Amino acid sequence: MAAATPLRRLLSCVILDLDGTLLNTDGIVGDVLKVLLGKYGKQWDTKMALQIVGKTPIEAATAIVEDYKLPCTTDEFMSEITPMFSERWCNIRALPGANRLIKHLKQHGVPMALASNSPRESIETKLSYHQGWKESFSAIVGGDEVRMGKPSPEIFLEAAKLLNAEPSNCLVIEDSLPGVGGAKAAGMEVVAVPSYPKQSHLYASADEVVNSLLDLRPEIWGLPPFQDWINGTLPIEPWYIGGPVIKGYGRGSKVLGIPTANLSTEGWSDILSYHPSGVYFGWAGLSTRGVYKMVMSIGWNPYFNNTENTIEPWLLHDFNEDFYGEELRLAIVGYIRPEANFSSLESLISKIHEDGKISEEALDLPLYATYKDVPSVKNPLQLNEHP
Repeated sequence: MAAATPLRRLLSCVILDLDGTLLNTDGIVGDVLKVLLGKYGKQWDTKMALQIVGKTPIEAATAIVEDYKLPCTTDEFMSEITPMFSERWCNIRALPGANRLIKHLKQHGVPMALASNSPRESIETKLSYHQGWKESFSAIVGGDEVRMGKPSPEIFLEAAKLLNAEPSNCLVIEDSLPGVGGAKAAGMEVVAVPSYPKQSHLYASADEVVNSLLDLRPEIWGLPPFQDWINGTLPIEPWYIGGPVIKGYGRGSKVLGIPTANLSTEGWSDILSYHPSGVYFGWAGLSTRGVYKMVMSIGWNPYFNNTENTIEPWLLHDFNEDFYGEELRLAIVGYIRPEANFSSLESLISKIHEDGKISEEALDLPLYATYKDVPSVKNPLQLNEHP
């Protein structure tokens, strides 16, 4: 982990947003809008998602009806789309780090409130599918329980009141610009976790911007620190991807001196949009060669400013030859750090080698070593076999 950061404030309560902060609702919103707009002969543009994130349902619906010039009123659009969402709430996954954060704060007796622009009934339904969540919050405030939703500060002030806390003692964790704006207007400290990639520059008003909930450091806000980092690594719920090794940008060996075994992102877009970009590690199985330690980056590699999300594993082994086309299977078992930009190529190379050393040593720990024997890693052709 990075060197300790000085204490910024001594806070006592945490107010959390729900959609896009704790729950991976963005993908479901896109799926539903794609279907509904298709009925009107329109095509959902993902750029529109940036305009509606964090808005109240009515505001979002109004923007869509106007932007797409739909032949219906906002109310008619709402009555059509609401049941479509309701059918899918049971499938929403908690975002990486959400369960960990809620459990951590609850265990340490930190009062928590939920403040969401969604209606109260919708919030309750979503929470019901996530064990232990509802009872972890001392207060819940929905968008239909205040006069004005975010970016008005009202919802946050109401949450602080229910927690019996001064606004200045509250830390808000938010993914959207309306949420950040509302929390700052309420006089609270705000950590922003942007929903969409490459948007961090828009969140200048937040007190801190982090890549994902995995990167939160509660101790800098006077809250109990996480104790689950092990030798610079964070154990995560393992996830698995695979496919034939493809040619990448040609910079691994040539520019960095680090040969990567690139995978195509085709077919993995849902998984990649769910997991935060960053540096991970785990085990790599090659169909004819065996199983090796590996460290990998997923994301946009800010130094090279990729235009698309990439998967770039570095197998920590010296190979005598290329193995393009060979089937590769990855078990990703731990997290090291978020993506970062670098002032020079040398500093980037140095950091990659540091990541490799951390991974090499961590994978000897029993906690991580056990995944070396997962069937789908030992035999990459058995793609659907997991423990």
